Amino acid sequence: MRRSTVLLLGAFCLFGRVPAGDADVKAPRVGFIEAGSQQANQIFLDSFRDGLRALGWIDGNNIMILDRWAEARNDQLPDMVAGLIQSGVEVLVTNAPPATVAAKRATHAIPIVMVGPGDPVGLGIVDSLAHPGGNVTGLSSMSFDVNAKQLQLLKEAVPSLSRVAVMRAGGYVGEEQRWQLLRTAADTLGITLLSFEVAAQKDIEPAFTRLRAQSCDGLFVAAGGLTLANRAQIVHHAAELRLPAVYPFRGFPVVGGLMSYGTDYADLNRRAAAFVNKILKGAKPSELPVEQPTKFELVINLNTAKALGLTMPPAILARADEVIE
Repeated sequence: MRRSTVLLLGAFCLFGRVPAGDADVKAPRVGFIEAGSQQANQIFLDSFRDGLRALGWIDGNNIMILDRWAEARNDQLPDMVAGLIQSGVEVLVTNAPPATVAAKRATHAIPIVMVGPGDPVGLGIVDSLAHPGGNVTGLSSMSFDVNAKQLQLLKEAVPSLSRVAVMRAGGYVGEEQRWQLLRTAADTLGITLLSFEVAAQKDIEPAFTRLRAQSCDGLFVAAGGLTLANRAQIVHHAAELRLPAVYPFRGFPVVGGLMSYGTDYADLNRRAAAFVNKILKGAKPSELPVEQPTKFELVINLNTAKALGLTMPPAILARADEVIE
């Protein structure tokens, strides 16, 4: 081997970078697939890059991230996955269950780091959290305690709360367990729950029509790809009915919802970098236990609170990670 090549390889080892113009050293390619829109979810890719940077991986330098955005069109995901596989990616990072399922169907060889499925075992993505098996590992968003906390926060914001409509995403894995835990929390808080199930976008407006006749004084929107993709419509109808509502994702208060409390998905994407780092260094996905969320975020839209005639308690505002004014 020529001395110049030895020196270049030495520089790569020491500084973790690929020297420009050295065709003998290739940066690993990582596919990043987001089922939602880039406009709303760019923070997830930025957080993933931040996590890699902290581990010495610099996008465009010693690693190449190929990002793809389905823009809430799940039918596009299989082609996106196929394209990334053809481009020679060594790892796939998938945000949201549809992206993970599409990737798992496409390959049993390329490692997949999932971000966000609520119940990856129930979805058949992994064998168990401790022993994933196969080529998929990563981070689940599962935390059933979050639902009780969401309802408690809504009660704190509206002490007179007594009848809460629950918009449930039909077909969601683990939904029945989540519903039973929510009912237990409601009993403790002295709240009556009324269930409104939506299985498709066309079900949302009729659900609000039924809800209008039930004299509810609050709204709880359950997590799910359907509710997230149609957040603007849901927030609009809640505003029309002047219903204080609690939502599962930050994206809701950003478009005018009152408040959200749930898994910090930016943090999950930051932590996904550690899985990619281990895999690129030789670890097998089947031997990397699936991790659960450790960070949650509370976001409050004060403009919406004012429009509803609500004064948010100082205790809630003090705990908020973000206040939109």
